[in-house]
Amino acid sequence: MNSTTTKSRLTHSLTRGVSSMAFTELWERFSFYGLQGILSFYLLYSLDRGGLALDPAIAAGIVGAYGGCVYLAQILGAWLGDRLITPQSMVSSGAVVITIGHLVLAFAPGITGLAIGLILIVLGTGALKTNITSIVGFVLENEGTKRDAGFSYFYMAINAGAVLGPLSTGFAQNQFGFHYGFGLAAIGMFAALLQYNVSKKNLPDRARTLGNPLPKEHRIRHLLLAATAVVLLVLAIQFRFLNENNLVATVTTASLVAAVAYFVTMLRSKIVTGDEKRRVAGFIPMFIAGGIYFGFLFQKFTAISILITQRIDLSMGSWSFPVAWITTMSPLAAVLVTPLIARLWNRLGSRQPGPATKFALGLTQIGCAYLFLLLISEATGDAYIPLALILLFMMMAGSSEVLIGPIGLSLATKIGPEKFKTQMVGLNFLTLALGSSLSGLLGQVFTKVDNATYFTLVAAGAIVLGATLFLARSKINHLLGTWTR
Repeated sequence: MNSTTTKSRLTHSLTRGVSSMAFTELWERFSFYGLQGILSFYLLYSLDRGGLALDPAIAAGIVGAYGGCVYLAQILGAWLGDRLITPQSMVSSGAVVITIGHLVLAFAPGITGLAIGLILIVLGTGALKTNITSIVGFVLENEGTKRDAGFSYFYMAINAGAVLGPLSTGFAQNQFGFHYGFGLAAIGMFAALLQYNVSKKNLPDRARTLGNPLPKEHRIRHLLLAATAVVLLVLAIQFRFLNENNLVATVTTASLVAAVAYFVTMLRSKIVTGDEKRRVAGFIPMFIAGGIYFGFLFQKFTAISILITQRIDLSMGSWSFPVAWITTMSPLAAVLVTPLIARLWNRLGSRQPGPATKFALGLTQIGCAYLFLLLISEATGDAYIPLALILLFMMMAGSSEVLIGPIGLSLATKIGPEKFKTQMVGLNFLTLALGSSLSGLLGQVFTKVDNATYFTLVAAGAIVLGATLFLARSKINHLLGTWTR
């Protein structure tokens, strides 16, 4: 067999492995963002419109806390995928639990159904998300400069699901009611489960092995610790130490504590080499910047959702524009721009900007998007903001994600210490946990200050952080590896 034929087969195997995981992720994100697209409005809308009529500050807190818990749970999923249950099995079991959660939301009304459904989705996504990303990392392990491009296409599948999900559930909610939208999300998750089971035979062997197996003599101790944590959580909820007023602040704190614990563990571990510790240290400012960035981006589910219910007229003659379609513009913009960015990275090869430079550009862009929102909010005064302008804002903010999301994923799978590969991906997903919970806190602030002050602070914060990261890019990129730009 000649080298050209061998190379062709390897390329085909690589493409098939990434594409199978990408389509699984697409359907999983279809269900996740299909729910996310209508969840805020389910909490905010009045009872006669099918909602729960919650106070906007409480609704923002719940949505932010839920998003934070989804990503916080992925730390547990990453640990299990490294030490107890293979990544391939974790993805399968997580998909089943998520599907059940969506079915509960579809058929169980009120606060009780909401709580049970969201808890199941949190647990299932925790099992699935980091492990499927790690599997993509295994497929792209030796791809060098093509790695960021590969993850960009994987991330495009994420955003494609994030577009198709709210488009579908938003239409179902608009025409028939919220629970029909929740049911459609369940169908999307079932499609993800089916796609994964059909394609998992193409996965590399590393997906079926444990990176750092937990010794049998330690398993009982960890089981007791897990049981104790569950009991304490139940007691905290039962006696109202943990409630709707402090939930999002608690999740934010937990995300920060978990991140600090992970960084300290890797930086002090004897099984982590000096070069690996240097790269982990370089990831710290990237983690902070990523968490703040996603806090600004995820406001589409909190502060911006509240703004939409207050200042956007959805009436278009006898038809109402589905409210979830507004937030869909954000991932749609990312999907449209991803092929262009991926092609640019491929063309530049080793001359492409380093991760810190890309993050700086993404933060500056989203800051400019909020500056635009400030201008149109002030220009319209107390009148309705034109729907077209809020859609344009969503696209400006959403397209910046291609400079943050896939780069963080690629970086985490590349620089993670050998014994902490999957858990490094979990640490990266903590940026999303921190961002989601931060968006909930920001949403609560939004309800207490005027629009001008709020959008000024957010825009200035993003632009200043982007400029700071740009000025420090050489040092950060050097710590992370060989990048200099």
